[in-house]
Amino acid sequence: MKIRKAELKDLSRIAEIFVFNNRINYFPIFHEEAYSFGEMQVVPMIDQYFKKEEILNRIYVYDDGIIRGFTEINGTEICKLYVDPCLQNNGVGHGLITFAIEKFDADHLWALEKNTRAIAFYNRHGFRWTGTKQLEAGTTEYLLELRR
Repeated sequence: MKIRKAELKDLSRIAEIFVFNNRINYFPIFHEEAYSFGEMQVVPMIDQYFKKEEILNRIYVYDDGIIRGFTEINGTEICKLYVDPCLQNNGVGHGLITFAIEKFDADHLWALEKNTRAIAFYNRHGFRWTGTKQLEAGTTEYLLELRR
């Protein structure tokens, strides 16, 4: 396992993993075709989000010759943790969350209430719902705060 700081050259792969995970996991919840298949595209996602210096500096990739996943960490919060859907269930997510906990003392995150697979994953790694939830901006769906 090799986890390293993300570089500019990694951004297309990072954005690709992000976009496809969002389509697979969130489209069934939100049913927003215009967003999932129109607005959410790899190149704009790079330019509008991942390429920002303050974001890029918080991203770490799981790279063993192929970038299999990434995490974005802000202080002790895990902001994002994504593994390529084709490469899941092979320890990549475990490696990324263990890295976040050990290197940054990561102790909290927000997860979409209906993303039960992600919540189960976080529960297996010691994160529990605090009882706090908030609406995801611009939607009727809730985010749950999880802490360890």
